[in-house]
Amino acid sequence: MIIEANGIRMNYELSGAQDAPTVVLSHSLGCGLDMWDAQVPVLQDRFRVLRYDTRGHGGTDAPEGPYTMALLGKDALALLEALGIDEVHWIGLSMGGMIGQYIALHHAHRFKSMVLCDTAASMPEENQPLWDERIDTARQKGMGALVEATMERWFTRSFLDRHPPEVNRIREQFLSTPVTGYIGCTEAIRRIDFLDGLSQVGLPTLVMVGAGDPATPVEAARAIHERLPDARLVVLPSAAHLSNVEQAEAFNRSLLQFLQS
Repeated sequence: MIIEANGIRMNYELSGAQDAPTVVLSHSLGCGLDMWDAQVPVLQDRFRVLRYDTRGHGGTDAPEGPYTMALLGKDALALLEALGIDEVHWIGLSMGGMIGQYIALHHAHRFKSMVLCDTAASMPEENQPLWDERIDTARQKGMGALVEATMERWFTRSFLDRHPPEVNRIREQFLSTPVTGYIGCTEAIRRIDFLDGLSQVGLPTLVMVGAGDPATPVEAARAIHERLPDARLVVLPSAAHLSNVEQAEAFNRSLLQFLQS
């Protein structure tokens, strides 16, 4: 479905019970709402499930950037307004977790709880040259020049070798991401600085991370967990960055336990 929100056309899917609490699924950089295919079936029996393509991704418009995390957060809030949804459980992975942190810091009344998966609250200065390199590569050579290195960060070697259909599904999402959207969102991600403010967020929070995540490692998850007063931490073994895909069963089990509590 397409709807106008915050000056752009946004692609979204709404499923599940109409009268149930709403959960929002917000995806990683270079993915799309299909990233959550393994979560929707277990959620929609108990919740109303809203998943959407972030600005610059999938079926949502990809205007020239750079974007900011505030802009991405306001997109999500405008989508909720357009759909008449007041309060949600937020589930965000990587970039989606960063968008959730922005909203929690500035519009906490819109959340019942949040789940922050394989994400970070700040970007070390020493990582900035890596972001420069990825932006330059995308601009000059396209998404294909980044895809293999990205898959190697997102999945463990075992998963890459044993589950090619799942990996290829995510690879296609990455390759179909517009360069303008990838660069715009990368500029937003590289500038996040939420860590010091998290101690003021009183929302019930689940922090989940793959034990082998090289992109937003366990240390980044622990830093978030330590600062949130009402948070619990789950480290998923045998998973890298897209832990919801690689360890879907364990991810879903922890997610449902938290939401039902």
